[in-house]
Amino acid sequence: MGKSIFIKGEHIIMSKSLKNIKGTQDILFDDNNIWQYLESHIHQFLNKYGFSQIRTPIFENTNLFSRSIGTQTDIVSKEMYSWTDQGGNNLTLKPEVTASVVRAYIQHNLGKKYPINKLYYIDTLFRRERPQKGRYRQFNQFGVEAIGSEHPEQDAEIIALAYNFYKSLNIENLTLKINSIGSEEVRNKYKLELKKYLIPYKDKLSTLSQKRLDTNPLRILDTKIDFEIEIIKNAPHIIDFLNKEDKDHFSKVLSLLDSLSIKYDIDHKLVRGLDYYCRTVFEIQSSKLGSQDALCGGGRYDYLVEELGGKPTPAIGFAAGIERLILSLNKKELSIFKRPNIYIINTEEKYLETSFEITESLRNNNLTVINDTLRRSLKSQMKDANRLKALYTIIIGEDEIKNNKVTIKDMDKGTQSYVSFDKINSYFLKKQ
Repeated sequence: MGKSIFIKGEHIIMSKSLKNIKGTQDILFDDNNIWQYLESHIHQFLNKYGFSQIRTPIFENTNLFSRSIGTQTDIVSKEMYSWTDQGGNNLTLKPEVTASVVRAYIQHNLGKKYPINKLYYIDTLFRRERPQKGRYRQFNQFGVEAIGSEHPEQDAEIIALAYNFYKSLNIENLTLKINSIGSEEVRNKYKLELKKYLIPYKDKLSTLSQKRLDTNPLRILDTKIDFEIEIIKNAPHIIDFLNKEDKDHFSKVLSLLDSLSIKYDIDHKLVRGLDYYCRTVFEIQSSKLGSQDALCGGGRYDYLVEELGGKPTPAIGFAAGIERLILSLNKKELSIFKRPNIYIINTEEKYLETSFEITESLRNNNLTVINDTLRRSLKSQMKDANRLKALYTIIIGEDEIKNNKVTIKDMDKGTQSYVSFDKINSYFLKKQ
């Protein structure tokens, strides 16, 4: 609110300049073309794989995320935007989507309706973390969730879908990292061994990792700190602790990826950041993004449906940041910008009704038509048509009205045609 002061009897309002909140961004005109292009591409690509879109509320009960993500994760302990409403309900803006999708799956009995549910989303999320390149406090993700199959072919399909999505956008320097973190029983055994290995280095670990050593030592493997990376170089690998069933599952996933000629690197330190993952975990990276190189990540979460009150149900999915995706795009190779079909140039106010009638008639034929409303000169309107890269201009002036013909200019070729008013639509229909 502005600060009020009085100067020589005058009441003056002094207001601070209003800006967007730190960690948020305004997406303006030209950038929106990229967003719309990507959203359209996501819908088309995922529909080819038989996935259906799901939309969940922007906020949920806080308990949903503390139960699913884990109370010891940074997201729950530090980063969530939470509040208590007038009714005493503890609510949180969504920091991730999988928990919401699983909640909807349980609430609407989707498991009874369909033996397998293949769902995708495009959503806006919120985390109060340190803003940096490609990482915001309000950010956007798309992702998929396949709920119902325990088999390795479902893992392979999800991973191939993610990998092929980025290939379809010609994103360079892709690397698929994959690992298995086993079943819950295997993971608990491994945590004990990992803790034994790390205890002698406790004093050298960061404060956060020292805390994780007691709560969830597996998370230390996800460190990005150089001296901690050096410490865990010789740590035991979880893959060596897998039981036969977990090994067979992982082996089949890799075999299926081989059959699709999808290259991968087994990364023994890859664990993912959320507590609900098990067995297969993966990440797709691009060196084009620098140190923050992850494009998407995901894996199996076979215990989450049961954890949130449903029947034991296997599931796998991934989430991908759209801001990161935009940073990795070679925008010059994409046909993102759609040029207006027609720019109507009206030279005098008295011809407004005529230009409006022509505009609406052309739009009814699914043409993109721009009509100037600033009453600018012919030269200024033509300059604007060039700026917008309109394919054609239609000029309506005194001569055109007198001769009952408009002047149509092909802006690429520079040629002009004279077309009677009643033939304008058919002229452009032939061009389609």
